[in-house]
Amino acid sequence: QVTLVESGGGLVQAGGSLRLSCVASGSIFRASAMVWYRQAPGKQRELVARATSGSTTLADSVKGRFTFYRDNAKNTVTLQMNSLKPEDTAVYYCNLVRVTPTGVEYGPNYWGQGTQVTVSS
Repeated sequence: QVTLVESGGGLVQAGGSLRLSCVASGSIFRASAMVWYRQAPGKQRELVARATSGSTTLADSVKGRFTFYRDNAKNTVTLQMNSLKPEDTAVYYCNLVRVTPTGVEYGPNYWGQGTQVTVSS
């Protein structure tokens, strides 16, 4: 059983910063991909950042503004969000899924409860 607990959302003015954290329980963290998704009202869910133990990718819309850290020793991932824009407003979800050594995802997806990020103009 895996549980994901997110923290760090809130309300910030445009240009400000927020930090989101996600702590995972269980023993499969090192063999998993950790992903941040977001979903704004009326829009499809969007992948924001993804990290395995070997690589990290960011969506083009957040490159240069967001940084994604992974700490395998603490089963934690952190999304540092700088230069926030109103279009970053969404509910942000932490996701965990197992991956093979070549990065192929398999097995169930685990989700956090979501945390609201609101950026005012």
